[in-house]
Amino acid sequence: MTAPMAPTTASSAVEILEAEIREKVRHRELEAGPGGSSEVSRLVEESVDDYRERYLRGGLPPLDDGDVRRLLDRISGFGALGPFLADPEVEEIWINEPGRVFVARRGYRELTTVVLSPGEVEELVERMLARAGRRLDRSQPFVDARLPDGSRLHVVIPPVTDHWAVNIRKFVGLRAHTLDELVTLGSCSPAAARFLGAAVAAGLNVVVAGPVGSGKTTLLNCLASCVPAGERIVTCEEVFELQVAHPDVVSMQCRQPNLEGEGAVTLRDLVRESLRMRPDRIVIGEVRGAEALDLLLALNSGAGGMTSVHANSARDALRKLTTLPLLAGENVDRRFVASTVTACVDVVVFCRRHPDRREIAEVLAVGEQIDGGDEPTAGPVFTGEGPSLTFTGELPRAVERFVDRGIDLTALVGGDG
Repeated sequence: MTAPMAPTTASSAVEILEAEIREKVRHRELEAGPGGSSEVSRLVEESVDDYRERYLRGGLPPLDDGDVRRLLDRISGFGALGPFLADPEVEEIWINEPGRVFVARRGYRELTTVVLSPGEVEELVERMLARAGRRLDRSQPFVDARLPDGSRLHVVIPPVTDHWAVNIRKFVGLRAHTLDELVTLGSCSPAAARFLGAAVAAGLNVVVAGPVGSGKTTLLNCLASCVPAGERIVTCEEVFELQVAHPDVVSMQCRQPNLEGEGAVTLRDLVRESLRMRPDRIVIGEVRGAEALDLLLALNSGAGGMTSVHANSARDALRKLTTLPLLAGENVDRRFVASTVTACVDVVVFCRRHPDRREIAEVLAVGEQIDGGDEPTAGPVFTGEGPSLTFTGELPRAVERFVDRGIDLTALVGGDG
């Protein structure tokens, strides 16, 4: 019997086994990756047992329990990125090039010791996209997807970049599903939480604003939890991120075009379609373009709603909402947009990010007038940060809507007891 060939220093037990298992996976046409078939798991177990028998005959590098875990992660998981995805302290992972993998931990970035080959990066991305039902091709070099754990994946490929650029944003900044949980985490004062919950219950339209990673999606989820159980919610997102716990909710996400460039479903399409679904509330994950006009028109039709927007302040968010709809076409008039924002948007909530926490930093009530710069007027209802958010004494214009719901707004926000 011919003795096994002595492995090179580059051929570890994991590398030898991985090559053998991947060949068997391809030959048997099995599905690898997270959530793959049980056949793959059995195949890994069988291959490990077989390898250990061959190792006893000599000529192969040893295989310990740690190597087996690494092997399972590379075959059925996300390889070298698996430990970061499992680490609750890691908020974001990004790859600038195969040899430069960064993570953000508790708000601070770190250059990791992970070094991948170009082929490993491509394989990891393809595995992630396969689980999300998305794809990447040269004609569409950008893609967003949602991983099984809810993390958001964004990928850009050459020739737009020199190397495959990968971002994975995990949702670990605020573990909250209700406004009460935000109060417990120190992200909001009790009085501000009571006001926001009452505003949603009364049917006011709310815009959540803030920079990247400031907790906008988490706050939208918490606000949506305050929608009365008898109402119907329709959510529209580029990629599923919202997790609305409600008895009557339907969620929609955008779709990429096919290889022929057809079949795309945009956020504008979803917003318009949502109006045919008898919504009491429309929740749009984020507006960043012409879909802002469709949102305003939907709110002007009588449906209540919520959305988020990237902005550096609450007033900046209002300015952005009067600008983004202009991208819908030259026939859109700025003053018309400003007057529609004034009529439709009631409250703007601004979130701020700190290295170790996210906080609500301002709650703004939109007024009934437009100033000389064609921008809605507004006044602060709460100022401060997080647990120090304090009621200013200013009430939103739609006080009668609170009264209709049996809510005494002044008593509700008058103290932090």
